[in-house]
Amino acid sequence: MPVVKLSFSAVLTESFGFFFANLRPFFHLVTIPWIASLAIRLTGNALNQESIYAVLAEKALDVVPTVMFMVGWQRLVLLGPNRVERLPGLGWSPRETAYLMHLIKVGGITFVLITAFILTTGTVDYGMLKPGAAIDPEMARRQAMAAPLGAGFMVSVLLALRVSWGLAATAVDVPFSPRLSWTYGRGNAWTIIGVLFLTFFASAIATTLVTFFTLGVMSGVLGAEEAAAVVTWTVALLVSYAGAAVAATVQAVIFRTLLAWREGAALPATT
Repeated sequence: MPVVKLSFSAVLTESFGFFFANLRPFFHLVTIPWIASLAIRLTGNALNQESIYAVLAEKALDVVPTVMFMVGWQRLVLLGPNRVERLPGLGWSPRETAYLMHLIKVGGITFVLITAFILTTGTVDYGMLKPGAAIDPEMARRQAMAAPLGAGFMVSVLLALRVSWGLAATAVDVPFSPRLSWTYGRGNAWTIIGVLFLTFFASAIATTLVTFFTLGVMSGVLGAEEAAAVVTWTVALLVSYAGAAVAATVQAVIFRTLLAWREGAALPATT
């Protein structure tokens, strides 16, 4: 198998360029998943605002509209607008099922570890962070127990980033697995990890900034209270989906570049 060297800057440039050149298709594909994610958030908030279990269940359920959007968007990147087929959110097919199973293989351990970490540490008492504050022995014990989980989570994140680009293959019905992502990505491991980490990190920062800005405008300037949370979630979720679109584009670009992929062609040999 010939070794293809990925260019960090080229992958980022192509991915961001594709996203901003296709904002109209983005809004077309994201509308229903965006509304579904907002409905999940509103329902979770109405049922229980403080339960850790409710928050985790909400995050798990939100994977469904996210998968529908990611499949549609990566098909747009790799096959063009005429091959997206069904509008994301209007149905669930074996393709989405295969994508979800692939996603669980990639990030399942990461989700389990972060869940265990959150359940172990519980909520954070910010008063303990003040200088001279008394240390709660129970909190210290829980933090000590959670330390290995935190370390494992960080390792699992790096491994998940390393093999996540293979999700693009499943979106275009190419049988793939994390093992194949690992094999085909040899020689480009840190480039793959770096470009995806930077993309997800930038998305998280943008979402956080937009959240605080929108909440500040709604509460401080317009004086809205109950509506502030709804508007803030609506805007923040849209920005989050935009970040997911860029990350999905990066994965698709990596898949196409490493394998010189084109529809109907066999994958290169792994040896």
